[in-house]
Formats: sequence, C-alpha cells, structure tokens
Amino acid sequence: MRVTILGSGSEGNALLLESDTVNIVVDAGLSHRKLVARLAMLGRGAPDISAVIITHSHADHAAHASVYATRWGCPVSATAATLKSLRLRPSVEAHPFIAGRRFRVGDIMVHSRAIPHDAPQVALLFETPLTTIGLVTDLGHVPKGLARFLSGCDTLLLESNHDAEMLRIGPYPASVKRRVASSLGHLSNEQASDLLADLPHTPARVVLMHLSETNNSVRLARSSAEAAIGHQGTQLLVARPREPMELPLVGARQLQLGL
Repeated sequence: MRVTILGSGSEGNALLLESDTVNIVVDAGLSHRKLVARLAMLGRGAPDISAVIITHSHADHAAHASVYATRWGCPVSATAATLKSLRLRPSVEAHPFIAGRRFRVGDIMVHSRAIPHDAPQVALLFETPLTTIGLVTDLGHVPKGLARFLSGCDTLLLESNHDAEMLRIGPYPASVKRRVASSLGHLSNEQASDLLADLPHTPARVVLMHLSETNNSVRLARSSAEAAIGHQGTQLLVARPREPMELPLVGARQLQLGL
C-alpha cells in the first residue's frame, strides 16, 4: 500500500492510500485544486478514487468532502454523527460506519475506534495482507486500549501537535490554549511519546503529524519521539503542513528487509 500525505495541520488535512485494487482519500481539508497541486509537486496526477473517508467534521478535515465525492463519483464514509454534521450534497452517496466495527473498501480492511476530541472522532487502521497502517490525530488524550488497537501497525501516522511550554507562553488566546491542551484537544509531544512507549510492538515507521506551526517545532517533536522509540531501528519522519510526503510503496516484509 502506498501512502501519500498531502496535507497535515490546521490549514488542511488529506491522505491518499493506494492498494492493488482501490485508492482511498482520508479527510478532505484541502480544496480539490490544492490536492491536485500537491500531487503535481510529486510529479503525479490524481488517480481514480474509490472512496473518501472522513475522520471527523472539523473543517480542516472535512470542508471539501462533497466536492471530492462529486468530482470523483465516489461515496463518503464516516460515522453517523460525522455524516450528520457534514451536510453532504443530496447527490453524494453516504456510507455510515460504526466506530469499533470494521468495514472493507476493495482489498483494504478498515478498522476504527472512537478517540477523545471535541467532535466525534476516530482512529483508523488500514489493513491489507502485506501491511497495516494506523492513523491517529486530533485527540486530547490517549484513551485506555488505544496502544493495543495500534499494536499491529507497520506504519503509524501519529499526532504530535504541540510542545506544552510553547503553547503555554505562545500567542494564542487563553481560551484557545485551554482547548488545545484539554482532554478533548490535541496531543502534545509528550503525550505522543508516551503512546509510542506504551505500544506492545514498535512500528517499523512512524510519521509525526499535525504539528502546530506556532506551538511546536520539528526538532522538539522529533527529539521527544526519539526518546520513546530508542534505538529500535524505527524510521521516524515528520509531515510538513504544506509539503506533500510520499512514503515508499512497502509491505510489512519489505519494511523489515529495509531496516
């Protein structure tokens, strides 16, 4: 399965997953024009899309869901609560799923579980016979059982939103600081590192996601994650808000051979 991160941050989130039989876009926070432009930065055109999956209803993840579905002629999948908030066009086919239950899109089995945020939100696992990719962003704290849910990941895309001290002394209004740091806000570097340290099996590849450009830095996020991962051969990457990142086309066995 090939993974392309097209946007990760408050300006807009979108992720492209390509398997042997289907192409899935996860989240629709970028305009279609920006999405195509990000693919062009990688020398690629937009492939045929089989489905759009939305993790939650906040605009930086969901604003363009109807446009994506209309342009590509594909359904939008999300929990019932999220679909209700999206207000999709009547012509768009909506596929609700229940957090905690799995569903299939082509050869990709999608697992989900609810995670704490100030809108109904899910963590997702995308599983094929060769690899499993986990996506966990936009959560205010690590709930019990999340580490176990992620234990089979070969690649983990994990929020590391802010440095707690930078947020405390930074320019955000007090109300926004409270929201970001709350149990329904966003993961700090320390919280992300604690989750990595708690994983029963460390993924072969970790990508730090949704970094705040105001309250974090690549250096701080990396050093915090490295302290948790240690020297286990894990590849550690950081997604930039406006720079697309194409991860190598790998399965679990290929990842192991490359380490």
